[in-house]
Amino acid sequence: MSQELTPEKLEELKHSHIRSFSTRKGRISHAQERALSELFPKYELTYDKENKVNAKEIFGNDNPVVLEIGCGMGETTAAIAEAHPEVNFIGCEIFPSGVGALSLLLEEKQLKNVRIFKHDAVEVVRDMVADGSLDGVHIYFPDPWRKARHHKRRLISPFFVDLLSPKLKTGAYLHCATDWENYA
Repeated sequence: MSQELTPEKLEELKHSHIRSFSTRKGRISHAQERALSELFPKYELTYDKENKVNAKEIFGNDNPVVLEIGCGMGETTAAIAEAHPEVNFIGCEIFPSGVGALSLLLEEKQLKNVRIFKHDAVEVVRDMVADGSLDGVHIYFPDPWRKARHHKRRLISPFFVDLLSPKLKTGAYLHCATDWENYA
């Protein structure tokens, strides 16, 4: 028995997307877990599809804003933020261990120019990033989804590029890296 598509359900389908990650029970160290509960709230940006990110309000300045999608364990994010205190970084990472590790690094280095979404980056970009607001985007080593039947899950796709493009300011950059030749 198929379910009737109400206008609400149709609208929900329009805004749904294929996830470029799969949530699985990963390992999280005690330090990462503690950082997640104690430190992350200091750096956390809460997903709210009704409100756009206001970088000036969040960071208290008009510095350029760079979005990093998939911060991993945060080493690169923290290193780049430390090297460029004149730039504000917004990270998106879905995995608790990565968010905890990045929060710990930000605290150790006393970095004030990074905030983190623990949420799906596609939804953050779609719902919370205003058009013409980003000076750059970093996407380092997204999951290549190697099997052909999984290619539809790849983050870097025409759908995502179309979604991301209007969010970039004129002259903004996209820095994407992969070690999977087929994906490149």
